[in-house]
Amino acid sequence: MPKARWNNEIIAEAPDIAVRIVENNVYFPPEAVRTEFLRPSTTHTECPWKGTASYYDVVVQGQVNRDAAWVYEQPKDAAREIAHHVAFWRGVTVER
Repeated sequence: MPKARWNNEIIAEAPDIAVRIVENNVYFPPEAVRTEFLRPSTTHTECPWKGTASYYDVVVQGQVNRDAAWVYEQPKDAAREIAHHVAFWRGVTVER
């Protein structure tokens, strides 16, 4: 079962069938993410084929990992399968 972990805390966990893998990133469905560890960021980036990504800081035990999670709320048609799914990086360990 894929898991995202940072600072010894599981941030997301979902069965294999529920996650999406795009460009070697694991995208967790929204219901699999523990949103109490996410804080909205003001960062946004643009991908030519996926659209606009919005970022979140991951906050665990008072430590902040800036922009360590991202989501495509309204992706372009080519990436519609990852709409609202959350992916991680910047030191967040994703176990497949």
